[in-house]
This record gives sequence, C-alpha cells and structure tokens, in this order.
Amino acid sequence: MADSATAGNRGRGGFGRGRGGRGGRGGRGRRDDSKNEWVPVTKLGRLVKANKIKSIEDIYLFSLPIKEYQIIDFFLPKLKDEVMKIMPVQKQTTAGQRTRFKAFVVIGDEDGHVGLGVKCSKEVATAIRGAIILAKLAIIPVRRGYWGSNLGAPHTVPCKVTGRCGSVLTRLVPAPRGTGIVAAPTPKKVLQLAGITDCYTTSRGSTRTLGNFVKATFAAIGNTYGFLTPDLWEETEFTKGPYQEHSDFLSQKARK
Repeated sequence: MADSATAGNRGRGGFGRGRGGRGGRGGRGRRDDSKNEWVPVTKLGRLVKANKIKSIEDIYLFSLPIKEYQIIDFFLPKLKDEVMKIMPVQKQTTAGQRTRFKAFVVIGDEDGHVGLGVKCSKEVATAIRGAIILAKLAIIPVRRGYWGSNLGAPHTVPCKVTGRCGSVLTRLVPAPRGTGIVAAPTPKKVLQLAGITDCYTTSRGSTRTLGNFVKATFAAIGNTYGFLTPDLWEETEFTKGPYQEHSDFLSQKARK
C-alpha cells in the first residue's frame, strides 16, 4: 500500500515535479500589459500623459526639449518610417577590425512633421530600432506655403531654402501646384514624408554620400521656420509656459 501511495505521489505533482507547482500560466498576459504601459519620467511627459498639453505645437511654441519618444507616439500615432540606408562602419582595434552597422531612418506623418535619426549598432535590427527612436526625438514641424495664389491647402515650401551638410548643398524652390517633387530619390522621400507635394530642388557636392545628402535636405526643411516672412510680423502675445501654468500639478505629483 505504501509503495502504491508513493507511486501515486510520483505522478503529476509528486515532489514538485509536476506542473501544479509552477504557479500556472494564466498571469503572463497581465504582466506584459503592465510592462508596456508608459510611465513618464520627465515633467513634460507627465503633463502629456495627464492631457495638460493638447498638441505637439504647444511644445514647439515654447521650445521644450523632448526626451521621451512616447510623447511623439501620443501626439502623432500615424507616423511612417523609411530606412534610407544601412552601411557597415569599421574600427581598427588591436584584435583586428570591429564592424558595426549604421542606419539612417526618416520618419514623418506626411502632414507637416518629419524627423531624421542615425544610429550605429552591432546588429542591423538594433540599429534600425535605435534610429527610429532618435528620429522621433528629432521630429520638427514643416512650414508649407503657396506658389502664386493662396487657394486650397498649402502645397509647397514657403520660400527658397537651403541646407548644407559636408560638401552637399540642397536647395528647395517653390513650385506650382501639380508639378510634383522634382528631386533625386533621397530628398524626394524626405519631402514626401514631410507633406510637401510640389517642389523643385537643386543640389551640389558629393550627393552620392547619402548620409550627408539626407541631412542637408533635413536641414533645408528645418529652415522653413527659420525665415521670418511678413505674415509673421504680427505682435506676439506672450503666455505662460506649460511648466509655469501647471506648476501646482507637477509639485503634487512630485510629493507623492
């Protein structure tokens, strides 16, 4: 009888060998949900999660630095990313050559927001992931304008703008509606993600260096808001910044 009892114990669950002592498998899904939830660590992130800041334009207005990419995901959920290039880079060490991969990623919503990220890593997938996060943190607003009459939605750059990186110089010139983007494949993709539909471009220098070419185009797009046109000469009404306006909320959270 004793042998049969021990034999029964040796079955499922005997001496902790069965699946009964593992705590079950039902709690795995709940754990993943809690891990994926965004817990902000900056003051700006706390204000965004609490819906104190209504749009990303409020952040640009006060030139607040964005340190968490989840802020961009919160305001711009329809972002598209494009891997422009993945190139191997090498470093000479005492043990030989160390090869890593450098990824250039452009991100945009095709409606006035575009970002560029560059990341180097041992693995291609890690480099692309890191470049997407850096592109989100570097996202900028794109100012669009008209060629000729102000009919319909803005469709081109507001004026001639220039960007430079290394020997590459890229110039964007306004174009009539229906022209399309007259550009090389590299700047064309950046302009499409920025939401510009009609544009002439000209470039000089070593444009075969794709990294400098895409950086020069990104710099030119960023300069659209750096040019002060007469329609921006109106008197500015200064308001409180988000940190000052919601200082009570931030102090309460900090105490807890």
